[in-house]
Amino acid sequence: MKNKEKPNNSYHQPLERSLLLADVCEMYYLDGMSQAEIGRKIGLTSSMVSRLITEAHERKMVNIRIHRPLKSDFDLENALIEKFGLQSARVVTIRGYQFSLLKYLGEAGAQIFRQYIQPDKVIGVAWGTTLSAVVDAFDANETVPSKLVELTGALGSRSSEYEGHGIITRLASKLGAEAHLLNAPFLCSSEATAQALYEDQIISQPLKLASQASLALMGIGSLHPEMATFLKFGYLSKSLLKTLQADGAVGNVCGLYFDIDGNPACSDFCQKIITISRKKLLSIPDRIGVSGGPDKVEAILGAVRGGYVNILVTDNITAQSMLDHP
Repeated sequence: MKNKEKPNNSYHQPLERSLLLADVCEMYYLDGMSQAEIGRKIGLTSSMVSRLITEAHERKMVNIRIHRPLKSDFDLENALIEKFGLQSARVVTIRGYQFSLLKYLGEAGAQIFRQYIQPDKVIGVAWGTTLSAVVDAFDANETVPSKLVELTGALGSRSSEYEGHGIITRLASKLGAEAHLLNAPFLCSSEATAQALYEDQIISQPLKLASQASLALMGIGSLHPEMATFLKFGYLSKSLLKTLQADGAVGNVCGLYFDIDGNPACSDFCQKIITISRKKLLSIPDRIGVSGGPDKVEAILGAVRGGYVNILVTDNITAQSMLDHP
């Protein structure tokens, strides 16, 4: 009689390891036990427990979120509203740019957005790193049946996390809303190509819906090479960026470039992009712009002066720089 082979349980080992990591992290983060206490409970040294916690982080099994309270600067908010004719402003106080400005803006932007969303409305959504931070920070206490529509083409981006499809589908999932995608590139090879796409029903339908929006959630882009979202994600070349700067452009909202006074400044470039028109964007009643940082001051000035944004979310250092700007 042949000896039976022992069953191979090696496939259980990764699962057992993962369960151990989860147990250790739950005891450490949720139960408030020290590493020494955990070690005594499961028969390991404190240093071994520490290595297990580190391994869990490396495996991305631990997700820690700090609910940082936001402090507003009401004097700066009122000053911005008075000087630039804004409908509303939210100025979050930060202690310096060494802290994560993006997270501050994301939290503040999410709070303002929550105040303006209403059921059964059309909401236009742009894309970019700041908008991604807003969506990350947004927690819906209850579903808000609505229609979310992309305002700007984004196909071909180097980052699925920050481009329009990714942002709008994540937000739609949190809101329990419909996501209407603009399946088009941002920049076309020619004006003729862009015009042909505008005439295509797949492109025209979302843009038609966008013109019915009562609320828009947008970032404000800069032309500084380190901050230019369209350059970072491969839509613009450095030479094209220089051309826009030569035209006087300082920033953009939804790819619509403008000078520091808010006047359009994109020459032939704007004839090649797929985005909501300036006229339709300015007809949306509530236009939230979330942006901040020393390299964004001129861009934000152009956005508010041109009316692209009438509800501004920014930080106290940026707000003061805007007020001090000649």
